[in-house]
Amino acid sequence: MRQTVLGVFLGLIFAGVGVFWWQGRAQVEELAPPPPEPEESAEVDPDSLPETDPGDMVGPAPPEASELTREERRFFRYDRNRDRKITRNEMLSTRANAFRKLDKDGNNLLTFEEWAVRTSDRFAEMDEDGNAELTQAEFATSAPKRTRKPACRC
Repeated sequence: MRQTVLGVFLGLIFAGVGVFWWQGRAQVEELAPPPPEPEESAEVDPDSLPETDPGDMVGPAPPEASELTREERRFFRYDRNRDRKITRNEMLSTRANAFRKLDKDGNNLLTFEEWAVRTSDRFAEMDEDGNAELTQAEFATSAPKRTRKPACRC
C-alpha cells in the first residue's frame, strides 16, 4: 500500500514539473521576435535555380583513379599498411568473413583454431623463401583459377 501511495505521489510531482517546464517554454516562444518580412521584389519562379558568381573560387580536384591490375588490387586487399608485404596477421585479419561462410549451419562446430591452421598452412605454402612475409610474386601464386563460362547458345 505504501509503495502505491509513493508511486502516485512521485507521478504527480513529475507531472507538475512537466507542466511548469512546458509553460516556461511557451512563454519563451510568445516573447520571441516575429520572423523577418520577406523582401518585396520581382516575382521569383519557384522552379528556377539560384544563380551565383563563384568569382575566383576553385573547387577541389576530382580524385584520380589508379591503374592497378587485378592482381595488384587483390594484393592490396590483404596488405593493410601498404608496405608491399603481407604479414601473417594481415592475411589472417581479412579471413573472418570466410570463416563465417565456412560455418554454413551456424553451429560453430568449425573452431577458429582449425580455420587458422588451414590459413597458416596456405600462407606457408605461398611463402617460398620462408621469411614470414609475402611479396607480390609469392602472393600471385595463390590467385584463384578462373575459368570462362561458356557462352549461352539459347
